[in-house]
Amino acid sequence: MNKALLIIDVQEGLFSPYPQPYQTDLVISNINQLIAKAKENNVPIIFIQHENNHDLSYNSANWQHYHKLNTAIDDIYIRKTTPNAFLKTDLLTCLEQFNIEQCIVCGYASEFCIDTTVRQAAAFGFNVMLVCDAHTTHDKHHAKADNIIQHHNNTLTDLTSFGVNIAALATNDIQF
Repeated sequence: MNKALLIIDVQEGLFSPYPQPYQTDLVISNINQLIAKAKENNVPIIFIQHENNHDLSYNSANWQHYHKLNTAIDDIYIRKTTPNAFLKTDLLTCLEQFNIEQCIVCGYASEFCIDTTVRQAAAFGFNVMLVCDAHTTHDKHHAKADNIIQHHNNTLTDLTSFGVNIAALATNDIQF
């Protein structure tokens, strides 16, 4: 099965300010492990960056990838303006060009861009592997970040109506 690694919104403006997202160091370490595994197996690595006209304006310091994230010039970079990494972007075309059948998803924010992109990938017919220890968010007024993450790890994997498999595995269990 052809796979692609999707790394969503791991950007300075989301990870550097205090407070940082839940377990930032662990999540970044896990994402960097996934990047290394993907490179070893010639799996396309797609970095997706959110932008807006406020704190994440295109090419600003906040828009850049988080400084501890291992990026390379030969990786694929996609800009987005909504929580859906497919909406008004070239992501679908890119995945189709590589004949991708499974998206391995990690990054930020569990309840917004991760959730929406996982659902859209499944709607387009891609199997999805949510890396359960490589996506994160901030605490919200209604829920702590660890509860939000766990909720999405459980809820997204319960979705069967798309007719594809959505699974959640830890970084060490991901096979490329």
